[in-house]
Amino acid sequence: MTYPGKPAYIFGPNTTAKTAASFINTAISRETGVLELTLGYSPCPNDTFIFHALVKGLLDTGGLRFRERLHDVEALNRMAMEAKLDITKLSFHAWLHVRQTYTLLDSGAALGYGCGPVVIARRPMARGDLAAARIVFPGRWTTAHLLFGLWAPEARDRLFTTYDRIFGMLDAGEADAGVIIHENRFTFRQAGFTEIVDLGAWWEAETGLPIPLGCIAARRSLPDGLPGRVESLIRESIRRAAARPDEAMPYMRAHAQEMDTDVLRRHVETFVNEFSLALGDRGRLAVDVLAQRAREAGMAP
Repeated sequence: MTYPGKPAYIFGPNTTAKTAASFINTAISRETGVLELTLGYSPCPNDTFIFHALVKGLLDTGGLRFRERLHDVEALNRMAMEAKLDITKLSFHAWLHVRQTYTLLDSGAALGYGCGPVVIARRPMARGDLAAARIVFPGRWTTAHLLFGLWAPEARDRLFTTYDRIFGMLDAGEADAGVIIHENRFTFRQAGFTEIVDLGAWWEAETGLPIPLGCIAARRSLPDGLPGRVESLIRESIRRAAARPDEAMPYMRAHAQEMDTDVLRRHVETFVNEFSLALGDRGRLAVDVLAQRAREAGMAP
């Protein structure tokens, strides 16, 4: 995909002199004329699948270059609170708290059916048992935490860690139940855990809508028109990955917690779908409903 014009021309009438000067000093190479943007996403297979072509120079970016920053999604959520990245993956829960700073992009989202977080434990537990239980989450600002809070608000003893430590904390007796995301939702049974509830299935039964898990957002201070260009490039990167799925596999495997090829492919099939290409009306409705319920529960502004 080719874009007309030079990087300097992307500054629009709404861009202040201070913002433009700051952006030029930090992002444009005066020697090459290339505009560099920081791009944050997680090392999970769906993200590395989506962004592989974009960050590895396999697309015509029209004078844009992306500096990848791979972090756990909760780390990205916290970084967004300080607007540290130009473009970033976020939990939808976190985005509800930073949407005055970051605008939601239409492409790259993890949103769909049958892909929600799962509450697990070593032994069967009823919902009523959770009020007195210690629950561990993959981050305070994750959508997993928000969904659990909507489902079981009475369970208040909440612990937070990175998603890859939840199995270990449950095994060590440091928590009674955990909310898992990413590859763990495909492997928890083999690890000996029991499902208490699939929060995605609960959400779908409650609303009839897909579950909004993660999104891609751009700083609102970026020059006019730039987020739309990035949105289109992400869409093109997804289409290339879908057409050549084996091309991204080494990159996915290099960053994944789970190395099994079948698990990696199942992960991509679960989290990368038509909503990743474009949220569309139904996807945006799901985001609006999530935002409304979060406000009503006091978990988002």
